[in-house]
Amino acid sequence: MPHPAYDAFDALAERSGYALIDPPILQPADLFLDLLGEDMRRQAFLTTDAEGHEFCLRPDFTIPVSLHFLKEAGAGAIGAYAYRGPVFRLRAEGPGEFPQAGFENYGRHDLPAADAEMLAIALEAAADLGLSAAEIRMGDAGVVSAMLDALDLPPVWRRRFASDLQHSRNLDEDLARLGSSAPKNGAAAYAGFLAALEGTDPGSARAAVADLLSIAGIQPVGGRSVDEIADRFLEQAALSSGMGVDADKVAITRRIFAVAGDPDGASAQLRAIADDAGLALDGVFDAFDQRTGFFAARDIDVGTIRFATAFGRRLDYYTGFVFELHDPGRPGAPQLVGGGRYDRLMSQLGSAEPIPAIGCSIWIDRFGGEL
Repeated sequence: MPHPAYDAFDALAERSGYALIDPPILQPADLFLDLLGEDMRRQAFLTTDAEGHEFCLRPDFTIPVSLHFLKEAGAGAIGAYAYRGPVFRLRAEGPGEFPQAGFENYGRHDLPAADAEMLAIALEAAADLGLSAAEIRMGDAGVVSAMLDALDLPPVWRRRFASDLQHSRNLDEDLARLGSSAPKNGAAAYAGFLAALEGTDPGSARAAVADLLSIAGIQPVGGRSVDEIADRFLEQAALSSGMGVDADKVAITRRIFAVAGDPDGASAQLRAIADDAGLALDGVFDAFDQRTGFFAARDIDVGTIRFATAFGRRLDYYTGFVFELHDPGRPGAPQLVGGGRYDRLMSQLGSAEPIPAIGCSIWIDRFGGEL
């Protein structure tokens, strides 16, 4: 039985120019597990065919829709797709099968305008579902990454802060630790190995840890994956190999992650930090301001948007603008709509050329079925 919200969603997709597609429910599991991490293994409904290939019931739409675009259009094309239907994954607050809808947009190089369009469509969808005054929370992983790169923060700390934003954890703890070079928990005993890992890309570091565990005959325990163990090793490398961060960089990093407010106010704060630190990032901030201008052009009240550099969403593939819509009348409740820019995902799915991509997912059942 179709969900009663689908008719209104289909009408929005048609008037917005998004083609409605319905990816298969049964999906190869490896893509989701590799790209969304071990948390997905704990949540997904998995099965194995007679040849031993692992499949899962569709836990998410973004990856299947992205694969559809790559197959049907590919690099150099522009695609706009809408979807709605059941997804399947274990969650704390409801049944493992629930309806989800959303939009995905590929190939547009006018990134600020595309970002604004996606937020505007998300707000229109929320209004169609009965929420006319959504609380908008916003972040930008791309701006944060650009500032930390320009600051020349050690690579392991850049990766660590990116992980904190992606998984909404440990940011305050890591900021408190930043700059400490004192060995911790006996880390000096394996400092040589950790120092060798420092500066490598995450994939190579994880492979090294996996090889080490295999040679020693050790299996990951306590629910920790090899990736999580690798991250822990890299974290210890920063602390045990004498890689302290000077006090000025520590102070600037803390200022970066303290930025919050509406987008115009946040832009002024970010530019002031960059000026004080001598970071040449005018192009990054100009794009940020252009997007804010496109918000206003779409009649989005910019003054009501809650931007924070410390805001992130719990998926590894986000690379830039991220947002969530919440019901202001239900403090502490989960997001109703969430999305953002995920340009890196298309290369991870096999594209030989970079493809800009942005989308959002709508948690229909969290609206209470007003339609």
